Amino acid sequence: MHAPTTEVVIQIKRLEHGSDLPLPQYMTPDAAGMDLLAAVDDAVTLQPGEYRLIPTGIAIALPRGYEAQVRPRSGLALKHGISVLNAPGTIDADYRGEVGVILINHGNEPFVVRRGDRIAQLVIAPYSRATWDPVDRLPMSDRGAGGFGSTGHTSG
Repeated sequence: MHAPTTEVVIQIKRLEHGSDLPLPQYMTPDAAGMDLLAAVDDAVTLQPGEYRLIPTGIAIALPRGYEAQVRPRSGLALKHGISVLNAPGTIDADYRGEVGVILINHGNEPFVVRRGDRIAQLVIAPYSRATWDPVDRLPMSDRGAGGFGSTGHTSG
């Protein structure tokens, strides 16, 4: 049985330099992220260690209480060492500019981004806003103040 999903309608605007590209879309029925495409006019080569802002040719208007997360594509990461530098990048509900993706080449070879390449994923998610409650003491927990590596467990 599938868990219920929430569907939200989001306004999207194709910008002139992305008008011929498809809108972001889910590639499988249960995909959490939609693929973002590169709206570059000419091929962009990322040298090892280099990062660049890649345009997508779209702008969106998220409903209040939602964010869009720009995440790396696992295939690009595995095959080429390409990631999103500020992963996940957050697009706030009040941002109306172009969606851009800061790609970085962590690989050992130059990587070429061409027009229409799938460069990242866009995940739409609700969020909560917090209000601070200053206190003199925090409630106790089993973990306490133990930080990085304090549980004694190692991965692998």
